[in-house]
Amino acid sequence: PLDNKEETAAAKCTQPCLGESLSISDLECSLCIRMFFEPVTTPCGHTFCKECLERCLDHRPNCPLCKQSLREYLKAGRYSPTVLLQDIMLATFPTQLAERRELHRAEMAELSNLTKNIPIFVCTMSFPGIPCPLHVFEPRYRLMIRRCQESGSRRFGMCIYENGKSFADYGCMLEIRQVELLADGRSLVDTIGRQRFRVLSRGHRDGYHTADIEYLEDKKVSGEELQELQGLHESTYRLAQRFCEHGDLTSRHILMQYGPLPEKEEDIQASADGPTWCWWLISILPLDPSYQLNLLSCTSLRARLSQLQHILTALLQQPP
Repeated sequence: PLDNKEETAAAKCTQPCLGESLSISDLECSLCIRMFFEPVTTPCGHTFCKECLERCLDHRPNCPLCKQSLREYLKAGRYSPTVLLQDIMLATFPTQLAERRELHRAEMAELSNLTKNIPIFVCTMSFPGIPCPLHVFEPRYRLMIRRCQESGSRRFGMCIYENGKSFADYGCMLEIRQVELLADGRSLVDTIGRQRFRVLSRGHRDGYHTADIEYLEDKKVSGEELQELQGLHESTYRLAQRFCEHGDLTSRHILMQYGPLPEKEEDIQASADGPTWCWWLISILPLDPSYQLNLLSCTSLRARLSQLQHILTALLQQPP
């Protein structure tokens, strides 16, 4: 048996051997041809960067190399890192591994910017403070949602399609509250509306739309103007209450998705987007999306309330 000194010498001897017998190309992902980052190994025995494998599984639930079905693996929704491989990379190529980590960190920092190149989901109208449940099945949007989670921002822009443009000039930021993964890679994403924005320029990233944006803010008023605005706010809210009692709004579908009419807020100018109950009403009223878009882009609470008052009055005059 070896004594302690000989054991240490033997261990020292094996360390450089590992570095000599391995080259960087042995530790490259066959999908991105870069050093593995967060390597994961599939049940069929192939290893890829976690992100690279996820992107392949967005398109079809099979191993990118041997085409074996990975449905059960996908269903679990958990990817355990290949610890031994991580340890080998750290022992043999610590500098390159640090560079690879830094590159990933820079990519994530770029993705978490919330005014430049923000991801845009082109689908439906969404509004500040209002839930917006989504069913995500297209590969480009699967990638987009995952990046929003991984970058830590958990936010993306929602815009409707507009003729002659890839999407409308105005939209609403959505915040991801919960993601439920389905066995085939689709997901049910529970989001809620945050700030409104205006699109300054349009772009693309890996198949989905992006935009540089600026956030919208209602113009603040004071003095007599504010008193007048408060009066308009009170009378419009009363109409909204009457409409909810009078209409067929107790319909379970609306109450399930949007909840009941929100309470009035103490300070009607506290939020940059104005009172939430206005957006609740705009989302449940039978309005054309282009009309909803006009209301979304309007930065005068007074103008928005006047239009709502006009619509509610007309609807309340109709026989139930």
